[in-house]
Amino acid sequence: MATLELRNVNKSYGSGLADTLKNIELSIDSGEFLILVGPSGCGKSTLMNCIAGLESISGGAIMVDGQDISGMSPKDRDIAMVFQSYALYPTMNVRENIAFGLKIRKMPAADIDAEVARVAKLLQIEHLLQRKPGQLSGGQQQRVAMGRALARRPKIYLFDEPLSNLDAKLRVEMRTEIKLMHQRLKTTTVYVTHDQIEAMTLGDKVAVMKDGIIQQFGTPQQIYNDPANLFVAGFMGSPPMNFIPLRLQRRDGRLVGLLDSADGHCELPLGGADGDLEGRELTLGIRPEQVLVGASDLPVIRAEVQVLEPTGPDLLAFVEINQTKVCCRLAPDAPVRVGDTLDLQFAPDKVLLFDAQSGERLCAPGKARSPERQAKVAQLKGR
Repeated sequence: MATLELRNVNKSYGSGLADTLKNIELSIDSGEFLILVGPSGCGKSTLMNCIAGLESISGGAIMVDGQDISGMSPKDRDIAMVFQSYALYPTMNVRENIAFGLKIRKMPAADIDAEVARVAKLLQIEHLLQRKPGQLSGGQQQRVAMGRALARRPKIYLFDEPLSNLDAKLRVEMRTEIKLMHQRLKTTTVYVTHDQIEAMTLGDKVAVMKDGIIQQFGTPQQIYNDPANLFVAGFMGSPPMNFIPLRLQRRDGRLVGLLDSADGHCELPLGGADGDLEGRELTLGIRPEQVLVGASDLPVIRAEVQVLEPTGPDLLAFVEINQTKVCCRLAPDAPVRVGDTLDLQFAPDKVLLFDAQSGERLCAPGKARSPERQAKVAQLKGR
């Protein structure tokens, strides 16, 4: 196990070109599972390749256990990588694929056999050891690729979108296997994905990336419940967070946000929100499961159900508020039909406010901004 720290890491492919990675700062403790998540082209795979040594960095430092490994060759970094494409040797059977890296390191044959047996048992592929990759399913090939990395017992494991080639059911099964494996081995792991469900379920820490910049770094719960900006709030969560343009007015000295639908109108109290909001274009953010239906004495907005989407464990109801489609997550057996009118309520402590122009997160009504949030906002503004 090892600690991993990235200090102001930058990556550029030449003068005049925009940096692919910009001032990457993060650190994880020994044994932690880090997720790098973001859309295609955000720089997450490039960052992983830099950690592995497959690409050089243009500035900054990559530290493992306090040692700068930025100038080391890949073979000297003691890091094992599992690729999206599996990269198995087609002419070798499973046993030979797993053992290949150990043979290159000139490990004694008896030790190689013991290590292959250990890994095969861990991944439940003992019965596949004599098969060639072409005789395996996608999930089995992925297990062999993982086994080849596990056999080395490196300081750090790197996984580059290892499940993206699998079907939905197998992805869920393999996600569970990877989490169980990490719980057993407790090896420091960095995992790249564009799937926010994988990020939420697997990671001890999550770094959300966009345009080569880490937009937010924290635990899955911190990122889900306290997103730094509109991008993070919209990217993390399924169904995604609702974003509603908000009109502001003063009523009896109070600042309120106006919510309108074709069948109703309500005023959402905003007194105590951060700073002077008057004159700013705001976006209200609230997650589908936090939209209440006639459950309390909060202000009510009446809205007509336009679409229903049963998912099994939930019933998603879509309405229109402030000319914007809004998703509400209901119980699967809720007695609701298209055309019905719902009495919707937004709890003030669940509402998030964002500056519509910059995407900057403002503090929720009644909440103070923490020193960490103030520092993060100042950092984003300085970019």
